[in-house]
Amino acid sequence: MTTPTQGRTAVIIGAGPAGLTAAHEFVTRSGIKPVLIEADTQVGGISRTVNYKGNRIDIGGHRFFSKSDRVMDWWANVLPLQSMHEDASSLTISYQNKHRSIDNPTGGADPALTDDVMLVRPRVSRILYLRQFFDYPIKFSLATLAGLGLWRSTKIFFSYARARILPIRPERSLRDFIINRFGAELYATFFRDYTEKVWGVPCEDIPAEWGAQRIKGLSITALLKNALRKLKPQSATISQRNVETSLIERFLYPKHGPGQLWEKVASGVTAKGGELHMQTRVTAVHHDGSRVTAIDVTDASGEQRTITGDYFFSTMPVRDLLQGLIPPAPAAVQAVSDGLTYRDFITVGVLLKRIKLNGGATAANLYDRVPDNWIYVQEPDVKVGRIQIFNNWSPYLVANPDDIWIGLEYFVNEGDDIWSMPDADLTRFAVEELAKLGVSDPDDVKDAVVVRTLKAYPAYFGSYDRFDEVRDYMNRFENLFLVGRNGMHRYNNQDHSMLTAMVAVDGILEGRDTHAELWEINTEQEYHEAKKD
Repeated sequence: MTTPTQGRTAVIIGAGPAGLTAAHEFVTRSGIKPVLIEADTQVGGISRTVNYKGNRIDIGGHRFFSKSDRVMDWWANVLPLQSMHEDASSLTISYQNKHRSIDNPTGGADPALTDDVMLVRPRVSRILYLRQFFDYPIKFSLATLAGLGLWRSTKIFFSYARARILPIRPERSLRDFIINRFGAELYATFFRDYTEKVWGVPCEDIPAEWGAQRIKGLSITALLKNALRKLKPQSATISQRNVETSLIERFLYPKHGPGQLWEKVASGVTAKGGELHMQTRVTAVHHDGSRVTAIDVTDASGEQRTITGDYFFSTMPVRDLLQGLIPPAPAAVQAVSDGLTYRDFITVGVLLKRIKLNGGATAANLYDRVPDNWIYVQEPDVKVGRIQIFNNWSPYLVANPDDIWIGLEYFVNEGDDIWSMPDADLTRFAVEELAKLGVSDPDDVKDAVVVRTLKAYPAYFGSYDRFDEVRDYMNRFENLFLVGRNGMHRYNNQDHSMLTAMVAVDGILEGRDTHAELWEINTEQEYHEAKKD
């Protein structure tokens, strides 16, 4: 059964990956007109790209890979894949036990000639701890053991053995979850301090569910299996569906960052008749108890208006959505919503002449010396959590090829000391931390900028243990679909957010209820996250 679509309207709150995916699906598959409402000055949500004097910042870093055929095909249809070198006859993308070859060079795009291209990029991430590099994820190699020293290595081995023999039961917290898979010593060495830096609370206060979703099947056993797998000859695959997400080593990446793709999607939506209203905030959501009927919005000039529609998609934070409901949600549901918490995010972009790591590097030899996309800063004496090296994501993110462009990432709460620092003070603070870590000297800094992002990470603590009350209440609205990371208060990756939008649109066009199905996406069920045999 299909649903008639001509003359109908879908009001979509938020022009991030989920909202823009829904809009794209509507304009390419139906007669439903999408009307996008975006509070920011640019599209993409947390997947936007901030342009500072030609130097581009990827907020939080976005590797384009998915274990979903549908998402991989979708991306490739928006931006063609990079053509490979002349000595490669084709580029094979393999996932879900399927393989697709793209002829080279005619089957791909040349980034030297066009901006509309998905680059093929290597994944390199390491941990900075004890002022030296360790592989991320940790590998059981001579280099790792030498870096840790005999005493630490011995304690790690015996604590892992103890965890396997006497696991913590029941698993209530993230601490329990990690110790059961890695042992208490490795947890204390490489997990505890960084995780608490990210979330701002002890690991004992974070439920084990977070680990099940984000750390997934990763364990010492998985690391050993992956090491053995590398001994076999490898094909030129990008999306490795049989490899844990944290171990994937090649990915796609838009030439000018993730925002480039979403800006192109937005242009395609408006070209096909969709509407996009920027700098427009939702102030109220009206409903009759079973259906949403309209939303009130206010634009940058202060003008207020009401928008009606047949379908409504929300990617705005759940807490804000419920606060705007008219009539209001029941008191118990509202209390759970009000207790949901978020972690905010700051990126300090720093332009450098050179860096000091691994004997020192300029832009010319940067990849040879420091090939990392991210450096996870495990050091407890600094506040920075990660350092992005934008040159290594894409050389086209940097305006001057002789510069090194990095981003220091701080996990904060709105209103705390770091969030509230004036930009000039925060820049000085970041530059001092770079010097303290031995990354760069202050004299090598050419420029810097501060970018703040609210509600970047929905948290799995606060009142989250009762979130099903909010979900069940919102599911009663038959024409309202909560999608995306903040829309579902779920730590979705970009591809998971897209899938929620796709499934919601599928249901509308096919005349079936997909509300329950949406919440099964990114629950690590086999058909979403594991290799099918």
